[in-house]
Amino acid sequence: MKAVLSPCPNHGDWKSLYRAAILETNKNLIQQKVSDAEGAVLARGRELFYTGGTSEEAESLEDALYALRAFKSAWEHAEAA
Repeated sequence: MKAVLSPCPNHGDWKSLYRAAILETNKNLIQQKVSDAEGAVLARGRELFYTGGTSEEAESLEDALYALRAFKSAWEHAEAA
C-alpha cells in the first residue's frame, strides 16, 4: 500500500511559515500563508502534546497562534473597509 502524502506544509517548519505569513505584503497571498502557518502551528502543538516538548516552544506556539489570528482579523477588517 502506498502512503498518501498530505498537501499541508511541513509543520516542523512552523517558524518559517509564521514569519512568511506575518511578513507577506501581497494581498493575494496573505490569506493562504496565514492559513498554512496556523495549520503548522496547530499541528506542532498537537505533536508537543503527545511527545512532550519544552515549555518555551509551547509558549512560542501560543504566541504565534494569537498573533496569526490577530493579523488575520485585522486584515479581514481592512479588506471590508
